[in-house]
Amino acid sequence: MDKYIDIDGVKLHYTDTGRQDGPTVVLMHGWGCEVKTVASIAAVLEPGMRVLSLDLPGHGQTPEPPEIWGVEKYTQFVEKFISRLALRDVTLIGHSFGGRIGILLSSRNDYVRKLVLVDAAGVKPRHGLKWYAKVYTYKALKHTLPVILGKSLGTKMLERYRGKAGSADYRNSTPVMRGILSKCVNEDLCHVMPSIKAPTLLVWGELDTATPLNDAKIMNRLIPDSGIASFKGCGHYSFLDNPAGFRAVMREFFKKELAGS
Repeated sequence: MDKYIDIDGVKLHYTDTGRQDGPTVVLMHGWGCEVKTVASIAAVLEPGMRVLSLDLPGHGQTPEPPEIWGVEKYTQFVEKFISRLALRDVTLIGHSFGGRIGILLSSRNDYVRKLVLVDAAGVKPRHGLKWYAKVYTYKALKHTLPVILGKSLGTKMLERYRGKAGSADYRNSTPVMRGILSKCVNEDLCHVMPSIKAPTLLVWGELDTATPLNDAKIMNRLIPDSGIASFKGCGHYSFLDNPAGFRAVMREFFKKELAGS
């Protein structure tokens, strides 16, 4: 079910699906994506859990922030969402950019009962901003265009994009979203990872070039109660590249929550 809520003047779009009396999950997509991109993750949990999937500001149906936000501002925004809905014992799942919010939020809120980071950002990158703009944009389009436009037309549009300059999406973005990407990409969250108390699952594609597997290994060393599940032959969208493997790992991690579903 599509829902909307105004938080500090930003009309947030989110979906509320699954078992309404079950444990609550807040699901956050990656840069350049939206609720639809992570729908397959929600589908795994919906039989036993309530899933709130957010269109983060500047993505999907949610308008961009009124100014250049960093990870802190995005995290405060999601914290206010959780507070407004009076949620308790929340599980956070974040893919890529959404993982940044999950890391910071769970490092300072005891109501986070579990955390899942899927090919998550949070370790300071070694590449420049334009490289990341190119990689994030292409990977997002690769998985969203076929869903939105159909396989044939989506593939054709993807090839057209591939033939253009890699940073085209960055150049064509609004000044605010360009500023946000620039600010967030360069933020290193390693210093808050040891403060995460929630059991944490790191799910990664071994061929991920946007957030390399080595990032997951760093997170695993820094987050006290964490473990890695990695998939061979998979990239930055490991949950789409290996849906069966991802589903099995998630069902194991949420065995109690999904029992009997």
